[in-house]
Amino acid sequence: MFGVDLHTHSLISDGTLSPEQLVQAAVDVKIHTLALTDHDTMDGLARAQMYAQDHDIQIISGVEISSQWSRENTKKSYGVHIIALNMQDDAPIRIMLEKQKKVRAERAQTICNLLEKCIDFDIYPDVIAKVDGHADRVTRTHIAKTLVEKNIVSRPQQAFDRFLKEGKKAFVKFDGVGLKETIEVIHASQGFAVLAHPTRYDLSATNIRYLIELFAGFGGDAVELPSHSEPLSTRQMVDRMIQQFGLGVSIGSDFHGDNMPWIKLGHTPKVNEGQRGIWESFR
Repeated sequence: MFGVDLHTHSLISDGTLSPEQLVQAAVDVKIHTLALTDHDTMDGLARAQMYAQDHDIQIISGVEISSQWSRENTKKSYGVHIIALNMQDDAPIRIMLEKQKKVRAERAQTICNLLEKCIDFDIYPDVIAKVDGHADRVTRTHIAKTLVEKNIVSRPQQAFDRFLKEGKKAFVKFDGVGLKETIEVIHASQGFAVLAHPTRYDLSATNIRYLIELFAGFGGDAVELPSHSEPLSTRQMVDRMIQQFGLGVSIGSDFHGDNMPWIKLGHTPKVNEGQRGIWESFR
């Protein structure tokens, strides 16, 4: 436990704790610097900051943005998550997030329409109920949990394996903002752009290296270090790329509460000697 966790989720996206409960949980495990990074929304930030006023913890403004990139020699695009941290002027990023919310809401409806053809009934009303009617907060996790509750699958991962992941009948790609534009908007908001979990996009090692190089070339600030559960060779590859391109590092648990109970709040990777933590640059 280092006391810094810059990648967490609340029930405003696909976590299970409210922003207030998340802050209290962080206080309980002695985290002193916490970023709430819900998917494509900052709607929980003010609640987290207000609750934190009565506790010894710093809340960093954050959001995990669904973005995309491609290689010059192919037409295929790949999804990627970019975490924006410590914005001093969030007006530019909030404009972009409103567009992202619309995409997310439309995607949720499309996925449910495709699922209806597979399972012969409409689960969209049940999915929307999980997010209190806010369609722009729906993630595939909400849909997967609904499929479990309807006894279509026995566990959420089975929902992904049968219907929701790439190549399956109800997969719908999130057409997020391009990588270059995402980084530019974060910088316009006077924040830091972090490449989230670079080794968890089902990419080859060659494409992971290409992605980090592209991210650095577009002016990205830091790379999130791989979790403890990943192989040492994976961490070493990322460390080499960070050093090669002079990038900072970020650490986060990617905590989701009971949706991913094996991930513990505050359990973050160790920073190597000589690596520059992006939190050291926060105002």
